[in-house]
Amino acid sequence: MIRRTLSLIVAPCIVVAGMPPAMAHPHVFAEARLEVLVNPDKTVQQLRHVWRFDDLFSSTVLVEFDANADLKLDAGELDQVAETVTASLAEFNYFQNVEADGKTVEMSAPTDLRADFADNQLLIFFTSSPKQPLPVAANPSFGVFDPTFYTAIEFADDDQMVLVDAPSSCSKSVFTPDPDEALAQNQATLTEAFFEDPDGNNLAKIFATRMNVKC
Repeated sequence: MIRRTLSLIVAPCIVVAGMPPAMAHPHVFAEARLEVLVNPDKTVQQLRHVWRFDDLFSSTVLVEFDANADLKLDAGELDQVAETVTASLAEFNYFQNVEADGKTVEMSAPTDLRADFADNQLLIFFTSSPKQPLPVAANPSFGVFDPTFYTAIEFADDDQMVLVDAPSSCSKSVFTPDPDEALAQNQATLTEAFFEDPDGNNLAKIFATRMNVKC
């Protein structure tokens, strides 16, 4: 029961036969904040993530994890939520996509993921770091998205993607693609099979908001 609820975060969209790919849409929504911290040696230290889930999904989590039925999540129950999220998102790289010099940057799995429940909404916090040193001079790009399209990770505004302690010569720009334009530009690859892939697909990043760093 526990895994079933949190696995909704990574469950794939089901495309009905004959339905055009543009009809695929998320069922869970989360507002996000991303902070990218830079070391004194001008390498990326870590990514700090905060996700606040929508009321409906949060209520579902409350019902499933409230073992003592007191209509709140105590510390032990929140730990169970965090453990389940950590396990469920591992194969999806925790919805992170970091690139530099045209290549994907491998990230270490978070060891500090925790959950909270405030104002009737589920919050998830975690940090992660590049497995190998990542110089900001490589002009890295950072995105957060669900490759299965089931969850929409959204940033309310550009200020929710932050570059911290970077050299003054560095700047960030935030790009949010227009979904219709992204579909039109990638129509050849966005087939029905693409949307039906239960393991997700890296091409989902074309719909993701990204922070691009230039130094």
